[in-house]
Amino acid sequence: MTAAAKTPRIALFARYPTPGAAKTRLIPALGAEGAARVHRRLVERTIATIRTSGAPFALWFTGASRAEFAAWLGEDVELFEQGDGDLGERLARVPAPAILLGADVPDLQAQYLQLAVEGLKANDAVIGPALDGGYYLLGFNRSVPFLFTDMPWGTGAVLEETMARLAARRLTVLVLEPLGDCDRPEDLEFHPELLA
Repeated sequence: MTAAAKTPRIALFARYPTPGAAKTRLIPALGAEGAARVHRRLVERTIATIRTSGAPFALWFTGASRAEFAAWLGEDVELFEQGDGDLGERLARVPAPAILLGADVPDLQAQYLQLAVEGLKANDAVIGPALDGGYYLLGFNRSVPFLFTDMPWGTGAVLEETMARLAARRLTVLVLEPLGDCDRPEDLEFHPELLA
């Protein structure tokens, strides 16, 4: 594919770990400080996994200033503001080729990211299904604004709708192994290390 000549860059989407604003669905179980600590660990762990994969990446941030993110994660992490709007509007700002990634997937391994990068050499898109019906990763070689408008974000229909839109345009898709995310108190029992 000629469109895949350029190596896709991972765009990690992350919020600053401010108590009360991060991982809010975990607050009933952990309190605001505890939920923010889990979020901080997840972001740091995801960046370590990306570094292990060897793929180029940048962090698309929200919830604090660029300086606060640089102080937290280091000056060598390239930073872009997510900007305003719903999730779809923010995701749509990432230029192709790219691999969109969330920071709340504790079982993410470097090999999945390497598979995504390799997969875009032979496919139009790559997707990592989340067990809740969404996706934890979405890669694309060209601009795909149709995947971000009028999407039922936060529901179990996101993956199915995304796949249907890709199929309607006859785009080839590599599907990665499904993984669970860590959003709700019941998810924590599978990842006690996040509470250490």
